[in-house]
Amino acid sequence: MDNSHDRSGVRDVNLAPADVRAAADRADAFASVRNAHESEMAEDYVELIAELVDSNGEARPVDLAERLGVKPPTVTKNISRLVRNGLVRRERYRSIFLTEKGVALADACRRRHRIVVATLIALGVDSETAERDAEGIEHHVSDETLVAFEQFVTSRG
Repeated sequence: MDNSHDRSGVRDVNLAPADVRAAADRADAFASVRNAHESEMAEDYVELIAELVDSNGEARPVDLAERLGVKPPTVTKNISRLVRNGLVRRERYRSIFLTEKGVALADACRRRHRIVVATLIALGVDSETAERDAEGIEHHVSDETLVAFEQFVTSRG
């Protein structure tokens, strides 16, 4: 019995090569989704921080907790992770601010959100539903799909 593994850890136990490739491709797809889930938190936070700074001049942890529907300790933990990743900076007894890297991510998230919303609306989804659905979809859209969405929306005028 062959106990070798391919690139994704799929065991090749008497499987045809095509089946091993298909299993590996499926494992890669699942890994991609898991990675997208991990980045969702960062994207949601930086997008919201940018929105709060734009509208209020600051982003306070209490405002983040309220808007995200989470408890303040959750915000504190996630902000610490964002600080470690270089996306935000915290000032003692002050608000949270985006770093250059955080601003770039927030801008990319906003752009992706706008394109997904525009695509859904172009497909006939009402704007309220499109906004809500885009919140989930935007984190899982590949660059290739995003380009196709943008071309679709642009071609419709």
